[in-house]
Amino acid sequence: MIRFEQVSRRYPPAGVALDGLSFSVAPGELVLITGHSGAGKTTVLKLIAAIERPSAGAVLVGGQDVGHLKRPAIPFLRRNLGLIFQDQKLLFDRSVFENIMLPLAIAGFPPKEAAGRVRAALDKVGLRGRERALPVALSGGEQQRLAIARAVVGRPGILLADEPTAHLDPDTAGEVAAIFRDFQQVGVTVLIATCDDTLFAPFAPRRLVLDHGKLIP
Repeated sequence: MIRFEQVSRRYPPAGVALDGLSFSVAPGELVLITGHSGAGKTTVLKLIAAIERPSAGAVLVGGQDVGHLKRPAIPFLRRNLGLIFQDQKLLFDRSVFENIMLPLAIAGFPPKEAAGRVRAALDKVGLRGRERALPVALSGGEQQRLAIARAVVGRPGILLADEPTAHLDPDTAGEVAAIFRDFQQVGVTVLIATCDDTLFAPFAPRRLVLDHGKLIP
């Protein structure tokens, strides 16, 4: 499903985010990418999503080398990816329903089918009944659930999340962690970059530990 082959990512003049990274992720796995702040966790996710490109090596997603995709092909790659980054990019002038609907509208889904998908996503993250609320009226945990719903409404095969439980109270963080486990249990491949892997420990994930851009055996 996902494979890194001797991947490095460097930033001029001398910054090194990743250094010779090699690993693979099987379909349906729950994988935590852990390590200190600045270890390269977010960079791994950005390379998978073709937000950044490797300086060396190959990043393969479904057998496709995404580091060499032409720009017009990148949106087609991302149709199978659900992306949840720390900057949630919620639209605060649109309702919960409209925020989740947006990626489906861009993809050209018929309105009736799109509305059904939005309601299903709201159910999965526990936000049914909050469709008309604006994001500013939501708690931090509800905003994170909204970001997750928007990421999964297109029913992606791969879900990428960057510190999805950061800044949440312990109970809410545990509930959000369980949402990711639920998606993995129905066959979604889930990669989570996190500094706190204890929340996910009960779900027996595989751990990839980074130290200054290198994978610790």
